[in-house]
Amino acid sequence: QVQLVESGGGLVQPGGSLRLSCATSGFTLDYYAIGWFRRAPGKEREGPLCISNSDGSTYYADSVKGRFTISRDNAKNTVYLQMNSLKPEDTAVYYCAADRWSSGSYYAFEYAYWGQGTQVTVSS
Repeated sequence: QVQLVESGGGLVQPGGSLRLSCATSGFTLDYYAIGWFRRAPGKEREGPLCISNSDGSTYYADSVKGRFTISRDNAKNTVYLQMNSLKPEDTAVYYCAADRWSSGSYYAFEYAYWGQGTQVTVSS
């Protein structure tokens, strides 16, 4: 049974940092791409914000480039999202999702498995 479980969300002040984790199980992370998405209150889902491909390559959307870093530890079956210089507009529920392939798609509908999300609130 494939599962993705996000953790690490919380309340942080503007300019602060958080590291989200996406713990995976039920499949071999080495062979699949993982993407991070988010949904802000009252808005459509956004993403992928970033993608970690199985070959180690990454992708970042312009909205997070230079502030967010995606990484993976295949031995721990976990993908991380380091978020720095957070802004109030980064407030959202953050989701990780597994693509069916080793190279992640730019389209959310092609991601087969999703976590339940973790809330990130950026506020003073």
